[in-house]
Amino acid sequence: MRRRNSAYDQDSVDINLSPMIDCIFILLIFFIVTTVFVEESGIEVNKPQAASAQALNKNSILIAISDGDRVYYGGEEIGISGVRPRIQRILTTEESDVIIQADASASHGTFARVYGEAKAAGAQRIHFATDQ
Repeated sequence: MRRRNSAYDQDSVDINLSPMIDCIFILLIFFIVTTVFVEESGIEVNKPQAASAQALNKNSILIAISDGDRVYYGGEEIGISGVRPRIQRILTTEESDVIIQADASASHGTFARVYGEAKAAGAQRIHFATDQ
């Protein structure tokens, strides 16, 4: 019979993962803080042409009007009655521009109603998206 070394049995190798977990959390926080969240309107719109255009802020509220006069926000059809509550909820947390992306074949009346709802929601700067 062989005798086993009792000192060898008591030593075990442990890997301390605490520093690695700390680094992962720091990186995660860094990426969350530096990310810009842009919420798209959710549909592709054929925008009309314009002679002048200007770039706007990244954190804008995008409302889309399709060629069938349906109103969308974030890929979800909200209708004209859903424009005011969505914009009011967003404006309570941050000051943002409102951009209306209307299809070239959408009716002017639908655009005017969406514009009026955005204005009634408290939006100070409302823009119309076009192709240059």
